[in-house]
Amino acid sequence: MTRDIKDQIAEIREMSRARLVERWSELYGRPAPPRIRRELLIPFLIYRVQELAFGGLSSATRARLKAAARSLGNGNGRDNRPQVKAGTQFLRTWSGTTHVVSATETGFDYRGKKYRSLSQIARLITGTRWSGPAFFGLKKSKATISDQRDQTTD
Repeated sequence: MTRDIKDQIAEIREMSRARLVERWSELYGRPAPPRIRRELLIPFLIYRVQELAFGGLSSATRARLKAAARSLGNGNGRDNRPQVKAGTQFLRTWSGTTHVVSATETGFDYRGKKYRSLSQIARLITGTRWSGPAFFGLKKSKATISDQRDQTTD
């Protein structure tokens, strides 16, 4: 690595967040993402300095990475949604009323109407914004996880 590149990297590591955002605009030619943390700005900027000095990924490598991401699911390589089989029923009691939701091939059925997500149904039931998977018990709460940990150490 040339001395100039090493100096730029050292400077980036010492910059304030405001200066990092300015440097982003200089190196990328567009504004930084609005709420990106300083800890994330630094490696992106260091990569960009090296990319400009030594060249970036080849088009063949970029194509292979995109293909790999597509093969993993939704195009970005991450699909964290719970997988639910059609026919699964969810029961949840809220304010003294038991609510029944059925999973379908294309979404969810609640009281004869179709919904794309459990979160829409949870919002309808509670009147507030909820994570549908959390509301219907598909995500473990921190208390549940710590309870399990306590049981395994006995």
